[in-house]
Formats: sequence, C-alpha cells, structure tokens
Amino acid sequence: MVKHHLFWPLTFLCALLVFNLIYSPDFFAIKMRDGHLYGSLIDILNFGSPLMIVSIGMTLVIAATKGVDLSVGSVVAISGAIACLMISNGDGSLVNVIIIAVGTALLISIVLGVWNGFLVANIGMQPIIATLILMVSGRGVSQLITSGQIITISNPHYKFIGAGSILTLPFSIFIVAIVFLIAYLLTRKTALGLFIESVGCKPTASKLAGVKSKTVMFFVYMFCSLCAAIAGLILSSNVSSADGNNAGLWYELDAILAVVIGGTALTGGRFYLAGTLVGALIIQTLTTTIYMIGVPPEITLVVKAFVVLVVCLIQSESFRKSIAFRWKTRHYPGEREVKQHA
Repeated sequence: MVKHHLFWPLTFLCALLVFNLIYSPDFFAIKMRDGHLYGSLIDILNFGSPLMIVSIGMTLVIAATKGVDLSVGSVVAISGAIACLMISNGDGSLVNVIIIAVGTALLISIVLGVWNGFLVANIGMQPIIATLILMVSGRGVSQLITSGQIITISNPHYKFIGAGSILTLPFSIFIVAIVFLIAYLLTRKTALGLFIESVGCKPTASKLAGVKSKTVMFFVYMFCSLCAAIAGLILSSNVSSADGNNAGLWYELDAILAVVIGGTALTGGRFYLAGTLVGALIIQTLTTTIYMIGVPPEITLVVKAFVVLVVCLIQSESFRKSIAFRWKTRHYPGEREVKQHA
C-alpha cells in the first residue's frame, strides 16, 4: 500500500487537513445558507477548480512530450479577456451573447493549442521553448485585448460559471468532474491513453509501430489549452472581471507541481489523473493554510515552495531508501561490516 502512487499525496493532504482542524476547530464546519453550502472545505474545492482543470491538461502534455506547457497561464488570461470583452461590448442580458463569448474563447484557445502542437510536433522545438513563446506573447495579447485595463462586467448568467451552484455545491466542481471524466474515458477506455504513454516513453519505437506521434502531440496541446480556457472562464466569471496582467499568473508552475506531486514523472510515459487532482488539492489546501495561519505575504511563496519540496522528497522512493540506508548504517554499523566481509 505504501508503494501506491496515491499513498503519500493522500497522506500529506490528510496531514494538512488535520493541521487546519487543530489550528481552527471549525475548519470542517459546513453551513447551509440560501440553499448553498459554505465552509473552508467547499472553498478549497471551489477556488481549486481552475487549477485542477489546468493540471489535468498539463498531465497529458507531460506524459506525451516529456515537457511542460508554460503557456497555460497566458491562455487563462486570454480566455477570460475575450469572453469579458465580448460580453461588455454586446447585450449582456442575452444568453446568446454569453454562449457566443464562451464559444469564441474556447475556440481561440484551441487554436493556440494547435500553435503549440505545430511548434513541437512539426518544427521540432523543445516543448519548454515552444510554449515559452506563447507564455510571453500571450500575456501581451491578453493585455492588448483588455487595453491594459480591468474589464468588469455584471451578468448573472456568466457569473454562474464560477460562482453559481447546483444541488447546493459550486458549479465549478461539476465542471471539474466533467473534464476529469472526459479525460479519463479518452485515456483509459480507448487506445489514446496507450498512445500517449508510448509516445512519452519511446517516441521513435512508437513511430515505427505505427503510432501517429504528431497527432498525439497535437491532441494533448489542444486539450491542455482547452482546459486552460475553461479555467480562465471560471476565474473571470467568479470575479466578474478580466485582468490581462494578473489572471492565471504562475498557474503553469502550480499545475506542474500538482502533476509531479500526483505521481506523474516529468520524464514522460505513465500518468495518473487521479493523482493530479490530489496534487492540485494539496496546492490549494496549502495556500488556504498559509493565509489562515497569517504567514506574511512577502514569504508566502517561500513557505509554499519549501513545503512542496518536502512533499516531493518524501514521495521519492530513492530518497526514502537513501535516508533509510543512512539511518540503518548509523545505528547498526555491524551489519554493514558483515555484508562487506561476505
């Protein structure tokens, strides 16, 4: 059981929750107000939804390309900016305007994913360089869309995406469930998952075996950009505004950390979607914990990085074996001598 890829992430998540419970006894309290559930646990799920969706897309990119998609934060900003701009320029009271705005944002984000896929699969650029181009330029594009200003809108239909509720639960949780279910069915119930893992492990051998590696790479980048676009819609609708400069900032790094914590290796190949969700929940719970205990803002990122480092080290099997070996040789030096003589 200890060797299961979810054991250490779940253990650390439970430890974080227990710490919060000890620090704040009402941390697990959930209240019903106006037909909606409220509480710290609900907030973690709600505010962590965009990160979970982005991390799902990042998982497939890492598994298939042995690289990362650094452009997801910029795509988040572009998606929210496009949707909010179209809603503010149109008749925001019409549902059709919302549908067109959301559809346009998603479509343009898919095109951005095609661009990333083209640079990696056809041009042969390294994923980190190819996506870094869109990371830098995309942030500029999002600011051009918003004219360097924060676009504010007041539309209950659009706000429902990030702040609405169904069956007393935030609607964003259901969006996460749908995205996860689609990704799971595509990668675990079809041959696509095997193709992604084979391209990530042995791209040359996969090509010789007849796997269309370029098509797989195009798909994972398109899906990752689509996930980032959905996250951008959730973020912008939750605050009823679009900030081209700050929306989705550092989301790419949090997504990479969530994927790694969840057990997916950066070397490509086998991936774990459920582990990615747990990793994203750890990141969001850690962020909530840091704010709750009153860590000064100037050292928040340092504390967050340190805790993530500890989690990754504990999760590493080679690191645990190294620590166990050193402890054993220090406390039982005779055993080492016997092995050497043997």
